[in-house]
Amino acid sequence: MPKRTAVAVSGILAAALLAAACSDSTSPARRALGTPQFDFSPNGITRNQVNGSLGLNGRVLIKGFNPTNPHHGDAIIATFFWFGSTNIIDSVTDVLTDPSFTPVGNKYTLVEYVTSGGISMATYVATSVQNFPDPNDPSTGVVLAVRANLSDSVAEGGVEISSWSGVEAVSAQALGAHQHGFGSGSSPTVADPGAISVGAGALVYGVTMSNGLAGRDPPPGFANVQTQSDAAMVTEGDYAVQASAGTAHPQWTWYFSSPSTWLATVLTLNPAASAATGTLTASTSTTGSGLDPDGYTVTVDGGSPQAIGINASVRYANLSAGSHSVALSGVAANCTVTGGNTQTVSVPAGGTVTASFAVSCSATTTGNLTVSTSTSGSSLDPDGYTVTVDGGSPQAVGINASVSYPNLSAGNHSVAISGVAANCTVSGGNTQTVTVPTGGTVTASF
Repeated sequence: MPKRTAVAVSGILAAALLAAACSDSTSPARRALGTPQFDFSPNGITRNQVNGSLGLNGRVLIKGFNPTNPHHGDAIIATFFWFGSTNIIDSVTDVLTDPSFTPVGNKYTLVEYVTSGGISMATYVATSVQNFPDPNDPSTGVVLAVRANLSDSVAEGGVEISSWSGVEAVSAQALGAHQHGFGSGSSPTVADPGAISVGAGALVYGVTMSNGLAGRDPPPGFANVQTQSDAAMVTEGDYAVQASAGTAHPQWTWYFSSPSTWLATVLTLNPAASAATGTLTASTSTTGSGLDPDGYTVTVDGGSPQAIGINASVRYANLSAGSHSVALSGVAANCTVTGGNTQTVSVPAGGTVTASFAVSCSATTTGNLTVSTSTSGSSLDPDGYTVTVDGGSPQAVGINASVSYPNLSAGNHSVAISGVAANCTVSGGNTQTVTVPTGGTVTASF
């Protein structure tokens, strides 16, 4: 059964990113993987995009995600390889591969640096990456690229980049345990970064490099991220997603035939936390006649009101999971809400619930009456008058004023004015009969 051997990687679209210098290894066949130790979750962390390059030199190690960008919100793992014994990376940044190499601005954090035998390897992580085309237009050749900016030139270097969906967005919560190891050998040698604790559903990412052009057995149960080789070095990244909490201990067996050095790093990234919020939709359905022309108002938990049409819906996103009170107001007097104007609904985590209000309206059978007074002459009545409708409760009214009677039944009504001073007379008499129109207003003028 075959050993893992180096594979060539494609060149970079932008000329400034350089072409990969890779060749197939002539190492012996790969051995069996053994019994898998991990399960891959189709709904958890998943690998998205991968790319890499060797044969780089100078003061920048850079590679783009050609031809396809990661997704917004992905985590990016970037591992840089070079010949040298000190960490000369000043910063890791990302850019677009346009003519201006426009900065993107995601933050890359150093997780592990390891060196031995004149070779170095540094792994950086950025979480919840943003601010680049998603999806990108392949015809333009503009993609997201990750680069290490060096304080000194290197004669031989490379990079492996990979993006991962489903990783926790907050960097401090995303990064779990990590560590590295190094060693050398001139015969079959185990590269062992050590065992680390891993949470349920977490990504385990392991990477190794050597200046010995040899084949190697990958860690049992791990899948390959990328394998690269050129005339100076070999690199390999592998990953697994652990189904339950426990430990991970990736080990590579290098089949060296001459003195060689190996480096290895392992890290874990935690999955995004389960959704603790959900969505509420409030909807209205109005039937009948005499429908309310200006719609209604809906509030959730007594918060800011939102206007809603008579047959419409409004959406409340990112509400905390659990019970919420939904109220409908502004309903016309000739309309009623089935089941009442308030409902309590339970918003599910990561889901949607609907509060439906059924409103029925009947034809309007009421109208409005306005009683007005206009007084002229001298020695005007100082205390005003009193108005009654259909012999009901009296209302005070000024000598030049008005009072309103809303929602009177449509039809005839008797309006009387009293309390008029002896030196004053009411034109046409103290009593009038008026007809209140359905849905309208009539005025009794004295």
